[in-house]
Amino acid sequence: MFAPALVKKFLRFAVPSVISMWIFSLYTMVDGLFVAKGVGELALASVNIAAPCTSALFSLGMLFAAGASTVTAILLGQGKQEEACCVFTQNILTVTVVSVAAAILTLLNLDRVVAFLGATPSTWEYVRQYVAIIACFSPFFTVSYNLEVLVKTGGAPHISTIGVTSCALTNVGLDALFVLGFGWGVWGAALATGIAQVISTLIFLIYFVGGKRRLAFRPFRWNGSALRRILPIGLADAVTELSAGAVTFLFNHAILRHIGEGGLVSYTVIAYLNTLVLMTMTGIAQGMQPLVSYHFGKGEQQTCHRLFALALTTSGALALLSFFLCQVGGTQVFTLFLGADSALLADSVQALRIFSLSFLLLGFNVVSAAFFAALERPRFSFPLSTGRGLVVIAGCLMVLPVIWGQNGVWLAPAVSEGLCLLLAVVFLLAYFRDACAEKEKSFSSLSQDLSI
Repeated sequence: MFAPALVKKFLRFAVPSVISMWIFSLYTMVDGLFVAKGVGELALASVNIAAPCTSALFSLGMLFAAGASTVTAILLGQGKQEEACCVFTQNILTVTVVSVAAAILTLLNLDRVVAFLGATPSTWEYVRQYVAIIACFSPFFTVSYNLEVLVKTGGAPHISTIGVTSCALTNVGLDALFVLGFGWGVWGAALATGIAQVISTLIFLIYFVGGKRRLAFRPFRWNGSALRRILPIGLADAVTELSAGAVTFLFNHAILRHIGEGGLVSYTVIAYLNTLVLMTMTGIAQGMQPLVSYHFGKGEQQTCHRLFALALTTSGALALLSFFLCQVGGTQVFTLFLGADSALLADSVQALRIFSLSFLLLGFNVVSAAFFAALERPRFSFPLSTGRGLVVIAGCLMVLPVIWGQNGVWLAPAVSEGLCLLLAVVFLLAYFRDACAEKEKSFSSLSQDLSI
């Protein structure tokens, strides 16, 4: 069905992307595993309650990183290296100042933040400890992410891999030492996460200050127009990342209303698995996207469609595998986190089996949104991404638990993905209708030229 050369090209882009996504997903899962084993189930739920804070930090980093990468890359392409270095330096300084301000505001309003996140009396102190430590390290979260993106723009993607891997290994190692070895509990886990971000920041800084680099720190004059260019570009990525934290926030509140604290523990583990599956599909989509854009630019629409079909086939096969493993291996997964004698084990396994229905559908939606983005069809890609990432799932979480109780909470992602799949199909039909119309128009124009 697919030409071997096309498959090879697709895999060359998709496999590294999926692997990098897995590294991030797996080290967050290991982080939760240490907390569960070293402190207990409530501590694990507390880390999940505090998760939107970490998501908000990465969202803040993305707001600046994506735009700064684009602007500096354009300047470098124009041969304006000195100007690119000034924009790079201004961006890092701006991110640092903004994130320090965010940290101060969080610490000054710590109890309000903890209450807003949905901490219960039994999880309050755990959530408070975690948020306070993460806030103290917030500049490193945002600066590290910006440097990781910009080091690739500067032509050194291998440094990005070294920084990300070092961060992951440091986090896991310090989790084992602080949580299990020293018994520092939840605040020890937060400290491990924060120090890991410091390590990756230092690795990137050492690269930028050493030797001759395409991008390096330079004295600069404040350039407001550069900032006005940067922020709109990064807004879409920032909203996407913030939506992930918002969905976690909405789930936590829905679970507390309709299930109770035990459901928070179950959802924490389910969220880890959901992230792993979602990152797999995102990696496939990111592997497809530049190839589709390249062939679209060359006017090779059929190749674009074959790449889209190849990405859908790959994501579909992995979706089936993920669903099957969740149906038969749920007990083993929850035993790893909660223990074989946990009172939550049976309910958690049942919740995962319902939730994993969404895995069958989300790959189609993620790949379709990426396909439209690669073809510069934001009127299709944006509503699809925003719908599945926040709007539709929020509506489902409000309605379904009222109808079906706690099963409605776990079923909400599947219903949300199903509704978004219908939207994706409508968009695909519209796209292919337009493509056929353009093809017929081109053929008609060619026929007239030949007749002349």
